[in-house]
Amino acid sequence: MREVEFLFAADETGHMNFRVELPLEDNKTKRGTAAADGQMGCIMKVYREWQLSGDRAFLVKLWPKVRKSLEFCWIEGGWDADRDGVMEGCQHNTMDVEYYGPNPQMQGWYLGALRAAEEMARYIKENEFANLCKDLFQKGSLFMDKKMFNGDYYEHLISVPNKIDTGLSSNMGAKDLTNPILQLGAGCLVDQLVGQYMSHVLGLGYLHKAENIKKTLTSIMKYNYKEGFHNHFNHMRSYVLNDEAGLLMATYPNGKRPIEPFPYYNEVMTGFEHSTAAHMLYEGMEDDALKVIKAIRDRYDGYKRNPFNEAECGHHYVRAMASWAEVLAISGFRYSGVKGEIFFASNEGEFFWSNGYSWGTCILKEKKNQWEIIFKVLFGEIKFKSFYLDNIGCWTDKKVIIKDGEKLEITIKLK
Repeated sequence: MREVEFLFAADETGHMNFRVELPLEDNKTKRGTAAADGQMGCIMKVYREWQLSGDRAFLVKLWPKVRKSLEFCWIEGGWDADRDGVMEGCQHNTMDVEYYGPNPQMQGWYLGALRAAEEMARYIKENEFANLCKDLFQKGSLFMDKKMFNGDYYEHLISVPNKIDTGLSSNMGAKDLTNPILQLGAGCLVDQLVGQYMSHVLGLGYLHKAENIKKTLTSIMKYNYKEGFHNHFNHMRSYVLNDEAGLLMATYPNGKRPIEPFPYYNEVMTGFEHSTAAHMLYEGMEDDALKVIKAIRDRYDGYKRNPFNEAECGHHYVRAMASWAEVLAISGFRYSGVKGEIFFASNEGEFFWSNGYSWGTCILKEKKNQWEIIFKVLFGEIKFKSFYLDNIGCWTDKKVIIKDGEKLEITIKLK
């Protein structure tokens, strides 16, 4: 998938078609629309695949196009044409609209892409580019907390750029650029921290202030979670009904709702709920996270709806697979094939893990002043030399290879 995105869907300027044409070669001559969230997300996913596989050749092969896809942000009329670390341009996105001006959803993806690109560039030994990414990240992170955070959550600051590159707009809400419609504006968006969610999955750290992030998740739960939908007006598609509960896409607790907001603001979609719930787990908000997850599973319980088809936009919609991140968040599992490192959270229990090439279980048990760990491989093999348990401690040895049916028993003493 990463090769399709960067070797076929992305052209020499770094512009990536967010719809991939078949046959694949046609993408090199047909220029569609680039999606700001999708393109930045693809950069983060290259980092993920590289880390999980430890495959240097994979990164080296894709890196020139990955770098170009980030540099595309800085073209004249682009998403960050003035290179200040903030996406102000015309940003086509997964809401099937174009946002104008800084907004938390796209800004978060941009910050995450900058962090991932910095790490990849340093590995490739392109330190000048890595330093540029770091500088833009720091500026953009500061802007997000200083200008976009309203004390409860992050707002969209609507503004229209002077120039828009031809590959960035599908004219969705842009007929009158003096007053664009279909914007988020002052809304509390369920997905406003999506970049941070992905950053936690990848182990890239906080993209902006941790206290503001925690407050924002609390606000999303406060303003967007509904226990019942009998009196809820929704002009679009209904994926939640009657006594069911769920997280609304956006609410306007402070008023200031645009006359025509982005079209899906009154809907409930499980993909966005799952990513938000996973993020809550990473932030230690387990009760809220499980409340959201239970609401989803109660809707798709096998009686009211198909439990294997959490529909949104279409049947078997892939975004609901964000639920996998809940497994990662509750276990804290992360793997770097590049550095030979395994990470788990200090939660007692037995957890499933997979790096995509092998899988198994890990039993974590706290006893007196130490943790006892049994790491099992049920399929494939995994190589590592360090095993980290939260901030508690680390077990290290020469490179260990555990194969199908084998296990490693280790002890980590409390600091």
